[in-house]
Amino acid sequence: MKQDWKKNEKLFYQPKNQPQLLTIPDFSFFSIHGRGNPNDATFGEYIAVLYSLSYAVRMSPKQGNAPDGYVEYTVYPLEGVWDLDEEGRRNYTGVVDKNHLVFDLMIRQPDFVKPEYAMEVIERVKKKKPHPLLGQVKFERMEEGRCIQMLHLGSYDSEPESFRQMEQFATDQGLQRASMTHREIYLSDARKVAPEKLKTILRFRVK
Repeated sequence: MKQDWKKNEKLFYQPKNQPQLLTIPDFSFFSIHGRGNPNDATFGEYIAVLYSLSYAVRMSPKQGNAPDGYVEYTVYPLEGVWDLDEEGRRNYTGVVDKNHLVFDLMIRQPDFVKPEYAMEVIERVKKKKPHPLLGQVKFERMEEGRCIQMLHLGSYDSEPESFRQMEQFATDQGLQRASMTHREIYLSDARKVAPEKLKTILRFRVK
């Protein structure tokens, strides 16, 4: 049976548009670190590299190099963990200067993708579709732990209102943010969906 995160993992990928508390276990990702304005043209290159690797895994049976334990699945959505660099934090006045953003973009991989196989995929893609950013990609396992998340409906620029709701929810639960970094999971393609219809999961760790 095909693994589909939209159907089989609703707790993590189909939240309501109101804050909820949950615990996120450890998952494996292809990830890449970068900095700068996500509206710049170069930002799309980071995304393209991650998808080239993710679809190389997804289509591996047709290439005759599927990993042990492979089952058919739906490619997971793009995720990003966002922060500000030192200058951006120092000059922060309530409005984010996107030129000072620091990010880790990633796409989750199924559990049958092990580190050795992931490295093989990176090397195969380097030969088939060379790109300088492929040398910066990591395969790593991450555990977020206890988090508050919420489905944000609308443009990325209107996210602060959702974060205010999430922070108030944390306070009501006797919790606080573990750090000012946050995770976004992109359920919509911003190239094809109007800003007011975008669906993005917002998530931050709490303690």
